Amino acid sequence: MLFDQSLIYPAPIALLGLPLDSIMSTQGIMVMLLVAYAGAMWMFLKSAPKVYTVMVSDLEVARRFYEGMLTLPAAEVPLHYYYNYEQTLGTAGLDPMYLGGATSFANQGTMASPEGLWYQLRKNTQLHVVGGASLGDRNQQRHVCFDHSCLEYILMRVQLEGVQHKIRREKPLNFLVKDYDNQVIELAEIDD
Repeated sequence: MLFDQSLIYPAPIALLGLPLDSIMSTQGIMVMLLVAYAGAMWMFLKSAPKVYTVMVSDLEVARRFYEGMLTLPAAEVPLHYYYNYEQTLGTAGLDPMYLGGATSFANQGTMASPEGLWYQLRKNTQLHVVGGASLGDRNQQRHVCFDHSCLEYILMRVQLEGVQHKIRREKPLNFLVKDYDNQVIELAEIDD
C-alpha cells in the first residue's frame, strides 16, 4: 500500500520534504521568519525610488532653479533615508574636495539642514539637492554630481523647459545655465 504524504502535509511543506515537527520547531520557525524578513526587505528596497544626489553651493539659488525654472515637483523623502543612509555618504559635513577656499565657508549655514531639497525627476526617480559644493570660477554657482545619468535627466529638463544653456563638455558632462537673475550656474559631473 502506497502512502501519499501530500494528503497529510500542505503542498509547500510536502515539497520541502521536511517533516512537520522539524518545521514547527524553534529553529524551523526562526528560519521561516528570517526568510519572510528577507523577502519583505527585498520588496521594500525594490520599491524604493532611485535617488540621485546633487551637491550645490547655495540651496536657495538651487531651490529657485529646480522649482522655478525646471518646474520639478517636490517629492517626499524616501523611507530608507530616514535611517541616516545619506549620513554615511559624507554629505553631513563639509567635504574637502569641494572646498574652494574661504568663500566656501560663507555657505556653511546651508549645511545646517542635512535633509536638503527633494524633487521628483521621473516616476520612480528622485533628485536630492544638498549644500556643500564650492563656488566655481568667478564665484558662479556650482551643482556637482557623481552620476552621469542624473545630469542627463537635468539637461533634458533644461532643454524641455527652454532654459538658456551651453554644453561645455560631454564626458564628463558639464554645462552652464542662466537663472532668472541672469546668474550662471555650472552643472558638472565629477569624474572619480
